[in-house]
Amino acid sequence: MTELPVAVIGAGPVGLAAAANLIERGIAVKVYEAGREAGKNIRAWGHVRLFSPWGFNIAPAARGLLAEAGWEEPDGQAYPTGAELVDGYLAPLAATPSLASVIEYGARITAVGRHGIDKVVSRDREQRPFVLTVVGDDGVTRRDQARAVIDASGTWTSPNPIGAGGLAADGEEALKDRIAYGIPDVSSRDRSTYAGRTTLVIGAGHSAANVLLDLDELSAAEPGTKAIWATRGRDLSRVFGGGGDDQLAARGDLGQRLSRLVAEGRIELVSGFAVTGVREQAGMLVVDGDVGGAGRIIGPVDRIVACTGQRPDLSLTRELRIEFDPWLESARTLGPMIDPNLHSCGSVPPHGHRELAHPEPGFYIAGIKSYGRAPTFLMLTGYEQVRSIAAALAGDLVAADDVRLGLPETGVCKAAPSGDCCGGPAPVEADACCAADAEAKAEGQLGCGCGPARQPEPATSSCCGKAA
Repeated sequence: MTELPVAVIGAGPVGLAAAANLIERGIAVKVYEAGREAGKNIRAWGHVRLFSPWGFNIAPAARGLLAEAGWEEPDGQAYPTGAELVDGYLAPLAATPSLASVIEYGARITAVGRHGIDKVVSRDREQRPFVLTVVGDDGVTRRDQARAVIDASGTWTSPNPIGAGGLAADGEEALKDRIAYGIPDVSSRDRSTYAGRTTLVIGAGHSAANVLLDLDELSAAEPGTKAIWATRGRDLSRVFGGGGDDQLAARGDLGQRLSRLVAEGRIELVSGFAVTGVREQAGMLVVDGDVGGAGRIIGPVDRIVACTGQRPDLSLTRELRIEFDPWLESARTLGPMIDPNLHSCGSVPPHGHRELAHPEPGFYIAGIKSYGRAPTFLMLTGYEQVRSIAAALAGDLVAADDVRLGLPETGVCKAAPSGDCCGGPAPVEADACCAADAEAKAEGQLGCGCGPARQPEPATSSCCGKAA
């Protein structure tokens, strides 16, 4: 087992950071990337400027490898676009001698299991290597073995549907060629698709904000360009943001600009709109929905942009013993700590290998996929996750458990109903109270839980994110 490499799935920011940390500790690693370059999924939104500066987007373990290759680090206060992140950081990192020799491009992982046994068998399970089903660009399938697996494949290719219930809306599949999932480049690459047309943007996150701002700019140059914004919820405080109280200035500015456009009537907002169906009418699209129990129609529109978030593809781990949070589809222990019903980015406590572990020894999901359906992930979180995981795989539990993560406040942090439990800003030091709490409740005990079905009894002491 020790002669086998650790398999890392995905050559995005977190996957490459995982590989850099493993190399730093002298552990053999193999990185599998389905695309033809590192950061392929980021290219899809390469025109979007990040609201976190360069200083937040470079993994500490990567700096050493890049420095040896003569890399010049960008200004830590500047804000890169997605394309600049790939060209200025991920591509040079993937090209360093240490990483270039261990990355395989055009390698899609379709399943992960244990050699010779299925998920039912318990005896000597941890002594059997993992087996990865690898499909190459040529369509040929092979099986590779690994001593451990870090799944950093992300969620970008698994978008949520526009249906408010989590299922595809009526007519969505049939009309999906006129629905863009994600963040289209309406200002440049996709300009002709949106110029002079009416677009309905569905979603209440920062992706929707970017698209709406781009459409507004396009309308100044292309008469007839119109944007309609539909959100399932009515509380838009998170997307409008904390303004000057947001410790990421660009994130706060994004929300303020969008709020002004709505207030000025330049973007029509329909809040509380639950999409039930989409249909074609006279060559245009009409969206059916429900607002407060009453039916409502939006349209006709030319195009729909679905900024409804992503969800993890769980098919990869069918033959592994994986334990997910029942509604977030994150690691079960992590769920109460990142529940978006309660937390924004700055209120998530530090977490590492223990919170990300599953009943399957040696298997971890890291990066944005580790958050399941929770939208509050920041790249900095993923870097600390894989640092902790690499230390644990190296047997250095002191370093693995020394998880330090100070996330920037959004200015609109939501705290748990009981006050201190899993709420408020991330402390400098934190214990594993949330993890212990999640495990206790999974066994049917009452504890300092959070949110619906996690509602606690009155706490007798501080919990979840307070210093030990």
